[in-house]
Amino acid sequence: MADVARLAGVSAQTVSRTLTGHPHVQPKTRARVLAAVEQLGYRRNNAARMLSSGRSRTIGVLTLRSGHSSRSSLMSGIETSASEAGYAVSTATASSLDTGAIEEALSRLADQAVEGIVLCVPLIRVNARIEQLTRSVPTVTVDGSRTAATEIVAVDQALVARLATEHLIELGHESVWHVAGPREWLDAATRCTGWRTTLEAAGLTVPPVLEGDWTPASGYRNGLVLGRIPDVTAVFVASDEMAFGVVRALHELGRKVPQDVSVVGVDDIALAEYCFPSLTTVAQPFAEMGALAVSHLLRLVTEPESASGPVSVEPSLVVRDSTAPVRSRSGRRT
Repeated sequence: MADVARLAGVSAQTVSRTLTGHPHVQPKTRARVLAAVEQLGYRRNNAARMLSSGRSRTIGVLTLRSGHSSRSSLMSGIETSASEAGYAVSTATASSLDTGAIEEALSRLADQAVEGIVLCVPLIRVNARIEQLTRSVPTVTVDGSRTAATEIVAVDQALVARLATEHLIELGHESVWHVAGPREWLDAATRCTGWRTTLEAAGLTVPPVLEGDWTPASGYRNGLVLGRIPDVTAVFVASDEMAFGVVRALHELGRKVPQDVSVVGVDDIALAEYCFPSLTTVAQPFAEMGALAVSHLLRLVTEPESASGPVSVEPSLVVRDSTAPVRSRSGRRT
């Protein structure tokens, strides 16, 4: 830093203020300092900076080991928002939803002195250590689950289910079947409840729930069951990736989508628009949710007394080619 200050003709304090984005640095001075940084190839020593300031300028993100497309959009929102605020992101991956795996991943982040944590996994069960870690490090969850100390930024999953189910009811379907996600996931459980409540409010029969594990393979297995039930004309699937499997199975069994069976997914991942037929789905604004989670978390970091209630993000229905009005028994659309 002294070398940069000498070359730029300013004080070391001015160099420090420039590199930390201090507002009271003249534009010409800032440009001169940055030019000297570039010329000398200067890189800040983050370990030394953390020791001197007591701050790591890093937030942690805890995710589950999986290949779900939706997670990449969420991470993009988190990383972009954190970078714009001058924070780095450190990621820890839990091998499973077991309490021990969650605790171990949280401990890894805490050991890195992160200033806050975004939890992108459901907290099915918590123990004393998880409660302690989320009390000592500001923490935000993005799936609606929480400990005594965490804050919530989440999509309204009951509304997700209602949008999908009402769309199919409005198309004239007399019932809507549901392929749910794993019952231990709060998102899946809430969607299932929302689906059931919507059918009951419309005075329609609630069929048995079929359960998947978020993968296309599980959707395919359930699709082979649904395709053999003649009365099935509409299916609400708890994720786009499972919906792709359902559509494939229906196709193999000779049930056309949407002519014979209408299918709605959840997430609106990039492939949903380009599969055949293009998938009607309930879009979740993952990038926006990631940015909101970071904004909420950094407020907790800088203003510890500013705890607020849950922040809810609204989903939206995207109608494409996989849904259509139900056919009458004569074969005509109603």
